[in-house]
Amino acid sequence: MAKIIQHQFFYPNPPEVVWEYLTKPELIAQWLMKNNFEPTVGHEFNFHASPMPDMDFDGVFHCKVLEIVPFKKLSYSWNFGPGDGSLTTSVVNWTLTEKDNGTDLLLIHRGFEGTNNFLSMFNSMEKGWLELVQKLLKVINNAANGTTQA
Repeated sequence: MAKIIQHQFFYPNPPEVVWEYLTKPELIAQWLMKNNFEPTVGHEFNFHASPMPDMDFDGVFHCKVLEIVPFKKLSYSWNFGPGDGSLTTSVVNWTLTEKDNGTDLLLIHRGFEGTNNFLSMFNSMEKGWLELVQKLLKVINNAANGTTQA
């Protein structure tokens, strides 16, 4: 059963600033997770989170960069599971649209094929992404204002 998570936010910053927080590993870690991301199509990387055994999640998201259009679009696979080799497959797409006074950022996360705990994992991801894109806004705003609190 494929489902879609979609969130759209406005950031009062140019696309180049928002893009940095989507593509630089040290900046991604400030609002998302530890990672070894590189903005290169085909690059395989991981995000590291806390394991959630009750949801068959070992704490590692296995990802691969699928598409990059600088300052406009970023897409990567987002696969996860219990650590036994079985993975739930999904894809994360970020689309940046320049506006007069900032950037519209659209997140679409689709797929979730292969999960045994579909509803609980989907609901957790839906809530988690909403919190994370709000945290991204705070991190960018704090950096612009010279503070470090997220």
